[in-house]
Amino acid sequence: MAKEKKVEQITDMETDFAQWYTDICRKAELVEYASVKGFTILRPYGYALWENMQQTLDAAFKATGHVNVAMPVLIPESLLKKEGELVNGFAPEVAWVTMGGSEPLEERLAFRPTSETMFCDHWSRVLHSYRELPMLYNQWCSVIRWEKTTRPFLRSREFWWQEGHTIHETAEEAEQETQQQLNTYADFFEKVLAIPVVRGRKTDKEKFAGAEATYTVECMMKDHKALQGGTSHYFGDKFSRAYDVTFTGRDNKLQYPFQTSWGASTRMIGAVIMAHGDNNGLVLPPKIAPIQVVLVPVAAHKPGVTEKAQELLGRIQAAGIRAQADFSDNSLGWKCAQYEMKGVPLRLELGPRDIENNVCVAVRRDNGEKTTVSLDELEARLPALLDAVQQGLYDAALKNLQEHIFPASSIEEAKALQSEHGGFIKTMWCGEEACEQKMKEEGGMTSRCIPFRQEQLSETCACCGKPAKHMIYWGIAY
Repeated sequence: MAKEKKVEQITDMETDFAQWYTDICRKAELVEYASVKGFTILRPYGYALWENMQQTLDAAFKATGHVNVAMPVLIPESLLKKEGELVNGFAPEVAWVTMGGSEPLEERLAFRPTSETMFCDHWSRVLHSYRELPMLYNQWCSVIRWEKTTRPFLRSREFWWQEGHTIHETAEEAEQETQQQLNTYADFFEKVLAIPVVRGRKTDKEKFAGAEATYTVECMMKDHKALQGGTSHYFGDKFSRAYDVTFTGRDNKLQYPFQTSWGASTRMIGAVIMAHGDNNGLVLPPKIAPIQVVLVPVAAHKPGVTEKAQELLGRIQAAGIRAQADFSDNSLGWKCAQYEMKGVPLRLELGPRDIENNVCVAVRRDNGEKTTVSLDELEARLPALLDAVQQGLYDAALKNLQEHIFPASSIEEAKALQSEHGGFIKTMWCGEEACEQKMKEEGGMTSRCIPFRQEQLSETCACCGKPAKHMIYWGIAY
C-alpha cells in the first residue's frame, strides 16, 4: 500500500472497506449506476478490463477445443421447469417477460439466469451419434438474476460472464472436463490476475442446483473475507435425461450423454479491486491493465520535451506494450494521482534533465519504487519491470492468504479466530449438513470448500465430535 494517501475522495479501507470498494468502482470510472435499480453500466475503462480478461480466457478455452456459440436470452417457463432442482434453485431470482408488445404472452418467458436448459434443448435436436461427441461449447453473454442486495461487480441484477457447457460420451470424460476447466480458472487467477486460490469441492449444500458435484476456486480479499472466483460443475446424465438428450452409442443403442458447465464473471474485476487495491485506488496486474505504462512529461512546455515523449511513446507501443502519454495541461500531481487511481502498473516521468541524461524515471504502482531507466534500454527494461509488478502483486496476495488460514478444533475456537483475524478457518468435518448449518448459525461462517489438499487436523468433527471425513474451509464470503 502507498505510504501517503493522495486521493481524498476515497474512503480509507481501514475505516469502511465496503465504501472504499464502492468509491474505487466509481472514481476509477469502472462503472456507473443505471436507471434501473440493481443494474450498472460498465464504463469504457471497466469494459477494457473485462475485454482483457475475456481475451485471455477465450484463448485458453479454444486451446482445449472449445468453440463459442450464442443462445437466446429468453427461456420458456415449461423448458425451465423440466429439471426440478435447477428451477427451484433459481426461482427467487428469475425475472419474467409476460407481454410481447401490447399482447400478453401465452407462456411466461424467463430472462436467462443460466443457460443449461437452452443448451439441453438444442442438443436434444442436433445430437445423433457418439461420433459427434464431445460437444465443447462456451458463450459470452449477460444473465439476469433478481438479487435483493447489489454491489458493483460482486452482486448485480445483470452481470457479464462466460458459461461453458459440454456433453460427453462417458462420465470419465465429463469429470475430466470439469477438473480441466477448474484448473484453467485457477491458472488464470494466479498467473494473470495475480490472485492465489484454494481449489476444492463445494459441499452438497453449497453446490450448484442440479449438479452432482461443484468445484471452486476460492480467493482471499484484503479485508480477509472470501470470494468465490469461478466454479465448474459435473451433472452426470441428470439433465440429459430430463431434456431427452440422447445419442446412438458404439453398441448401436440409445444412450444419455454426460454434461458439465462452468463459469466466471465480471466478479473477477471485484476480486482484483479487493485483492490488490489500496487507499489511492486500483492496483492492476500488468497482464490485464488497459494501460500498462503511462508516460507523463515533466515541464512539457519546455523545448523538446513533448516531442521526445511522443517519440518514446511510439517506441513503447511498437514493443507491444499498452501505453499512453498525458500531454494535458493538468498539474504533475494531478496526473500522478489520476493514474494511481486507475491502477496503471508503471508510470514513466520524463523532464528536460532526464532528456539531457538520456534517461527516464519509472515508478511502480504496487510499491512506489522508482527506477532510473536508460532510454536506449527502454524496450528491454519495461517488460522486466512489468513482470516485477505482476510478481510483486502475487507475492503480496499469497502472503495475505497464507497468514490468514487458521486451524480450529471447535465452533467456539473457529468463531473466536474469525472475529479476531478473519480469513479461512480450517476444521475437520463429519460431512453432515446439520453441522454445516450449525457452523453458520453459531460460528457465523459458511463452508467455502473441501480443499483438494487435505490435512488430518484431528480425528473428530469440530462441530459434533463424531468421526471426521474431511478437512473443510469456513469463512465469511462476498
